[in-house]
Amino acid sequence: MNYKRNLITCALPYANGPVHIGHLAGVYVPADIYVRYLRMRGRETLFVCGSDEHGVPVTMAARKEGCTPQDIVDKYHGIIKKAFADFGIDFDIYSRTSSDIHSKNASQFFRKLYDEGKFIEKESEQFYDPEAKIFLADRYIVGTCPKCGAEGAYGDQCEKCGSTLSPEELINPHSKVSGAEPVKRKTKHWYLPLEQYEGWLREWILDGHKEWKTNVYGQVKSWLDGGLQPRAVSRDLDWGVPVPVEGADGKVLYVWFDAPIGYISNTIELLPNDWEKWWKSPETRMIHFIGKDNIVFHCIVFPSMLKAYGDGFILPDNVPANEFLNLEGDKISTSRNWAVWLHEYLEDFPGKQDTLRYVLTANAPETKDNDFTWKDFQARNNSELVAVFGNFVNRAVVLTHKYFGGAVPADAKPEQIDADTLAQIPALKESIENNIESFKFREALKEAMNLARLGNKYLTDTEPWAVAKSDLDRTASILYTSLQICADLAVAFAPFLPFSVKKLNHILNIEPMAWDDLGKTGLLKEGHTLNAAELLFAKVEDAEIQKQMDRLEAIKQARLAAEAAAAPKVAPAREECSFDQFSQMDIRTATVLEAERVPKTDKLLKLTIDTGLDKRVIVSGIAEYYKPEEMVGKQICILANLQPRTIRGIESKGMILMAKQLDGKMRIVTPEERLENGSTIG
Repeated sequence: MNYKRNLITCALPYANGPVHIGHLAGVYVPADIYVRYLRMRGRETLFVCGSDEHGVPVTMAARKEGCTPQDIVDKYHGIIKKAFADFGIDFDIYSRTSSDIHSKNASQFFRKLYDEGKFIEKESEQFYDPEAKIFLADRYIVGTCPKCGAEGAYGDQCEKCGSTLSPEELINPHSKVSGAEPVKRKTKHWYLPLEQYEGWLREWILDGHKEWKTNVYGQVKSWLDGGLQPRAVSRDLDWGVPVPVEGADGKVLYVWFDAPIGYISNTIELLPNDWEKWWKSPETRMIHFIGKDNIVFHCIVFPSMLKAYGDGFILPDNVPANEFLNLEGDKISTSRNWAVWLHEYLEDFPGKQDTLRYVLTANAPETKDNDFTWKDFQARNNSELVAVFGNFVNRAVVLTHKYFGGAVPADAKPEQIDADTLAQIPALKESIENNIESFKFREALKEAMNLARLGNKYLTDTEPWAVAKSDLDRTASILYTSLQICADLAVAFAPFLPFSVKKLNHILNIEPMAWDDLGKTGLLKEGHTLNAAELLFAKVEDAEIQKQMDRLEAIKQARLAAEAAAAPKVAPAREECSFDQFSQMDIRTATVLEAERVPKTDKLLKLTIDTGLDKRVIVSGIAEYYKPEEMVGKQICILANLQPRTIRGIESKGMILMAKQLDGKMRIVTPEERLENGSTIG
């Protein structure tokens, strides 16, 4: 279908911290490339984004910093918005979900679905922090991983071993907010019954959008094949858009429901009288740029919301989600400060916005997770941007000034190599177009750089500096051809490297060109005056890279030291004993017949046990770990031939085998299977 206009949205970055290179590579750089390309083709385009400012992470950050949630979002919204602008991400509007316009719009959206009976109401038990007095998402319950024993595992996943978990599985779970042990409490919420839209989603996506990227299509198919379930659209929290119905005190719109409506709200803010043509016209093509963690929300949830709402809202034509970018072989993590933050990069590398844009595009995680390294960053800048693109332009312009006074010379003595070289440009243009149109920005950039390589090879093959010694007319044609390629580069790289192309346009003394100018004959006319040559790119020095590597190493060492300090200490090994000494211990199974507290003690239990040899009494200091009723019927392991001791007037014959855990708690050692009493262990 030939669309009249393009609505491009980017996933709203969460305003509880700055933007890092993972966000840029996955979402914002590819979106900006695409928008710049569309505009160069003369296609009407609207580019919408904003800060996602509601939800538990914001309240967590506020607690940590001792301020209000509004303080947090104001701080990070400002940092993010400025960093995007300084980096050349050219949004038409970058707004926020804490705006009055969004609050009104999101409330109206919810209320219409509520009034039309599109939600279901359910009461359920959810984890609650009795000290902080808030309900907890799974991510805010932490404890020991039951699979690998790692401390600090989340209620939904252990980041050390990668296991998917539930809060019920965690050992010693506690609230990340207050440290209290969570309890379950009943609460009422509204749910969007996604299962009612399953058939429609299958037809719309699985049958109608097989051209979507395989990672997107595959994830959607997996969700649909697994069967959709109702999803809560509200939650218990005091920060967010209040649920606009009676009896909903202390409840706000769930952030996944609230945030995508932000795209609409931001458009209304920008175009209050003209927004509907972007959201309700079949002549508008909507494309969501997101990371893979947002696929379900943009391909299943938000479309279902729009379908439920009706009123002519369009659906996304494509959702080109990328995978994740790692940093120096490790997963980017904001909580561990393992990231390259955009605002800090711009301070450390002033004037090198395009270097980062280039590297993130050349190494984009389009089909699989990729890795960013500072050595690769340096190598791509120095060996590609400086040595290929920048070198070609500089040689062509410097030689033109040297031999022709900075004016474009006449094509006085053309040869076949000139025509053959220029004849390769239309194919490169077509390849760049096809790759951008299909969201393969990495390949498109490679083809743009191939145009610079073509120019470099042409100069090397023709050697105008040598030819000038005997044939200035031929030199004129070589430089004329070279300058046409320079002008083509100003077009081909405009979507990718806006700052460098602006500088190149200045050097060539031309205005920005349209996409269709790429490959046209005679972009620079004979006699056109060039400005002075200047370097398009500067080398990245070893010291600059070492500074970044040292910073990351310091972060890593600090983290390892903190983990080591926090890790429970295993008791040191005792002195060696001989086998004969060990074999003297008579360890057997026994069953507890009776159990009672020893009067006037807090720790002692009196246990009557059946050892298979006899019935005897053992006094054990386990009352703080086990209640008497928990012990009756339990099979235990005992040291049966320990000399009797009298404890609080009671003869104790033997000792129960206990294990002291890393957290200091004691647990009884029990057989995995129930054995006959008196079975020997050894």
